[in-house]
Amino acid sequence: MNASNSFPRKWKLTTALTTSMFALSLSLFSTAGDTAGIDSIIGNDRNPGHDMGDDNDKRGPKPSKDSDAADAFKTQSPIKHVIILIGENRGLDHTFGVYKPKGRGQTISNYLSKGIVNADGTPGPNFALAQQYSVAHQPAWYFGAPNSAKTAYNTTTHLMPQPNTNGAPTGQSATGAPFTSTTIASVEKDIEPGDLALLTTGATGLPQGALDTRIPGAGKLPPGPFVLLGPNINDDDYTGDMTHRFYQAAQQQDCSLANATRENPTGCLNDLFPFVMATYSAGNQSQGNEMGFYNAEEEEASLLKSLADRFALSDNFHQSFLGGTGANHFMLGTGDAGFWSDGNGNATTPPSNLIANPNPASGTVNQYIADNSFSACADVTQPGVLPIVSYLENLPYPAEPNCKPGHYYMLDNTNPGYLPNGTIVPNPAANGSIPPSPVRTIGDALNEKNISWGYFGGSYNDAVALSNDEVAADPSNPTNLSAAAVNDPAHAVGATYCQICNPFQYSASIMGNATQRKAHIKDTQDLVADIKNNTLPAVSIGKPDGLLDGHPQSSKIDLFEAYVQDLLDALEASPHLKAETIVFITWDEAGGYYDSGFVQPIDYFGDGPRIPLLALSPYSTGGTVNHNYADHVSLLKFIERNWELQPLTDRSRDNLPNPTVKKSNLYVPTNMPALDDLFDMFDFSAAPNLQPYTE
Repeated sequence: MNASNSFPRKWKLTTALTTSMFALSLSLFSTAGDTAGIDSIIGNDRNPGHDMGDDNDKRGPKPSKDSDAADAFKTQSPIKHVIILIGENRGLDHTFGVYKPKGRGQTISNYLSKGIVNADGTPGPNFALAQQYSVAHQPAWYFGAPNSAKTAYNTTTHLMPQPNTNGAPTGQSATGAPFTSTTIASVEKDIEPGDLALLTTGATGLPQGALDTRIPGAGKLPPGPFVLLGPNINDDDYTGDMTHRFYQAAQQQDCSLANATRENPTGCLNDLFPFVMATYSAGNQSQGNEMGFYNAEEEEASLLKSLADRFALSDNFHQSFLGGTGANHFMLGTGDAGFWSDGNGNATTPPSNLIANPNPASGTVNQYIADNSFSACADVTQPGVLPIVSYLENLPYPAEPNCKPGHYYMLDNTNPGYLPNGTIVPNPAANGSIPPSPVRTIGDALNEKNISWGYFGGSYNDAVALSNDEVAADPSNPTNLSAAAVNDPAHAVGATYCQICNPFQYSASIMGNATQRKAHIKDTQDLVADIKNNTLPAVSIGKPDGLLDGHPQSSKIDLFEAYVQDLLDALEASPHLKAETIVFITWDEAGGYYDSGFVQPIDYFGDGPRIPLLALSPYSTGGTVNHNYADHVSLLKFIERNWELQPLTDRSRDNLPNPTVKKSNLYVPTNMPALDDLFDMFDFSAAPNLQPYTE
């Protein structure tokens, strides 16, 4: 879609009619003593939209503070509620590559600060810091390519693979986004009605898998980052996707101790991103999309920028698992990796057609023999294993593979062992699923202390209805929700619910227990209702459906922003709840996008590139940027510290210490491996600032 045809989007504090509608349906309530002083702030000039005078009386009686069950629990901060919202497939530099912090004295590590690009996104004086390379054929898969085998891409004789339209919609459709009308788009309930038009725009107008000529300079772009902004493209356009799987992502990072320096002691160069995409598979079509980024200073990702300006952003937060959605969400829920089992907790060997072999096929440069999803990483004779294990064992800090003998770990997207309605998937190997998982989750830990929690998946209720349809139609093999959607159009949006995004849908203790499932696995609409009704759990994880998750090719970054805005507006209408709530906004992984940041390998599974993390609360205002090293498991560490929980298991990553650093390098922990618990993103000793989320 031509950028000039896109309609304006306004990210601001909802006022006038919208605020009035929320005010009629929501009540205000008091908080526990930990937020003393909040009442003196609500209604003052920091928050003029929430006057506590006569208008409040018209809303009916206030629920007592005791109606919020989460207030009953002792916490290590004034925070009684944590909401984690997770988008899809956007990196830190990809989203904030030219962002300029608004807080006084704040700095950020990104393309612009390093001189890789200029403020307008064009190549900067240090563009060579992001130089990309190709690699000559090697006899086996490598974690770090020999420098002698690498050749720099250039703009004449050795052009970097160029961006294309891989998977992005060519035009509007009556059956999939972008839809032909807002009437069809209204099947989506998790954004405000005024944003439904976003689901009708952004088609490429180009053939599938073609050079993406919307991008200025496409076809001759230099070998580094390029901006996704021009007369024919902006952040309201669908863009080509790219592969983001374990062995590909590991190879792209190009980690070798031969390249280690004082500033980069792990020697990860991140310089093989387009090359791996162009070579690992004969059928892959993603090419050079990895190097694209948005310009937040030119109103791209404008809500995210506004939130960063007003609250706190981390520029050293990482995806916890190399590769894709499923494994990263699993790590978020468990601090660990999943493994193939007999469904009763005992590790077993998966069928051979599920085991990975990333070694190159004969006669190819780098085409993987078997791009499958499971590896026994305790066995260095298995394909692809030795290069990573050998690297880890030679690091100058005590990193361990953390792989148990006889365990085949899930490295790439594999559906859970349960359908959304709790039915066990029959014959999981044949149906693309992993058997029910015995790995302990944060939900188990919260349950043991009777602390409320919930996972809120977009379109989950409709997915349950489709699952029920499938069980009724084919009880022996009820796995095809897409087929059920065709036969049940009233619940068809349930096919967009993300099963691999729900770490608890893998878990036998949660999903296999009807009482637990009913109590904790919910829909986005339930999250909105909980905010309205003052029944918000202590810990909430929100995941939009596939229409709104921001995933390249199938969604857009402005659709994820619309999902976030809808939930923030609900909280904005409940100032007492907002006063004791942190909203963390992050992503599952960088989605294959290049990032220029430091990477700390922790174990066999990761870490991977940086992804954004925003922390919204009355104690994290001012446009600050936090530099302490963190990943998804840091969110677990925050929850555990705040509610006084122990690490999940003796092998989960939440056992790692908080980082210590030198002033000369704030990004590299001196006590690696280490992960921050995120408490330092907040000033809990200061008076809370109840400024609006946006304006």
